[in-house]
Amino acid sequence: MFDVKAHKTILILEDGTKYYGWSFNKNTEAIGEIVFNTGMTGYQEVITDPSYSGQIITFTYPEIGNTGINDEDNESKKPFVSGIVAKNLCRAGSNWREKKSFIQYLQDNNIPHIYGIDTRSLTKHLRNSGAMNASISTQVEEINNIQNALEKHQNMLGTNMVQLVSSKKTYRLTKLQQYQPCYKKNNMHKQCRSREIHIVIVDFGIKYNILRNIQDLPANIEISIVPANTQSKDILALKPDGILLSNGPGDPSAVTYAISTVKDLITCKIPIFGICMGHQILSLALGLETFKLRFGHRGLNHPVGTKQNIYITSQNHGFAVDRTISKNATFVISETNYNDETLASIVHKTYPCFAVQYHPEASPGPRDTIYLFEHFIYVTDFMKNYPNFKHLT
Repeated sequence: MFDVKAHKTILILEDGTKYYGWSFNKNTEAIGEIVFNTGMTGYQEVITDPSYSGQIITFTYPEIGNTGINDEDNESKKPFVSGIVAKNLCRAGSNWREKKSFIQYLQDNNIPHIYGIDTRSLTKHLRNSGAMNASISTQVEEINNIQNALEKHQNMLGTNMVQLVSSKKTYRLTKLQQYQPCYKKNNMHKQCRSREIHIVIVDFGIKYNILRNIQDLPANIEISIVPANTQSKDILALKPDGILLSNGPGDPSAVTYAISTVKDLITCKIPIFGICMGHQILSLALGLETFKLRFGHRGLNHPVGTKQNIYITSQNHGFAVDRTISKNATFVISETNYNDETLASIVHKTYPCFAVQYHPEASPGPRDTIYLFEHFIYVTDFMKNYPNFKHLT
């Protein structure tokens, strides 16, 4: 049984703003970039998403932990968040899949957290002032020491966080456990011509549900996962039919080795699909630039699309791609984020490469764009069977 005794805790922002609350951890200390997530569900997926590495997550939904923690909804092998901020934490969850309470999960994994503060006020402050570093601490009397540590903490801008979450070696993926029950199946209308399709995933901080959505397709698909710093020659040595660039944390422009690798891979006529960080890496390889958003896109209801088509998407990123492109660009902007007109997806004019700034795998979030995995496999299958096909430009 977990300890329900609450301990006084302070949240201090880089600009000196302070919030006082409580923690179920007797001794807790954390520093990270504080951001907010507007999703009304999916806290377990958020906490285990490697893209949140180095960040303190403010949940805008007023009570977290209602459904406890289960064994199926993790998006990686462990929690990656630096800390959690919430209005209320539920002491007794209620769900048929629950294996342990959320508070016990926080204590078992020693996740720094603070609750009992006005998260609405905090979110408004972050929207106005922008994401910044912050500290959660039970040492409420040591404010000067906390502020000194904050001043020395690295800024997310210019920081390569990918190296902290990427796999350390290349490996073949074994079958992941499916969700039970499976609420929706991918339904490929045409069977692939290829007996087997080999997908190589460059791991910038891969989420499990990206892997599940590829494995759940009816085609015979083999998946190899390679570290983020793998060179192009080593990727090509695996003889990939398609390459997926995964999601991940931090500043994409700091992952210079991956940008160089993708530059080499683009002209190989191997289909490339980029998701979130992968989208940014592909864009940088094509000559575009990225910039840090004021407070990022983190939630489950971001509208993207083009012309009359709109999809509601799950998003989690603090950087975006500058949509300024030259007239002779080799790619087109295929979708826009309708909240702030930022770039949402690109497609290459000549090579079979495309990328999206959002998360088609959701987890949590809507599944409006889940078809993109099927499309990626179709393109991969087509290019494998017609390698000399030339796109019309």
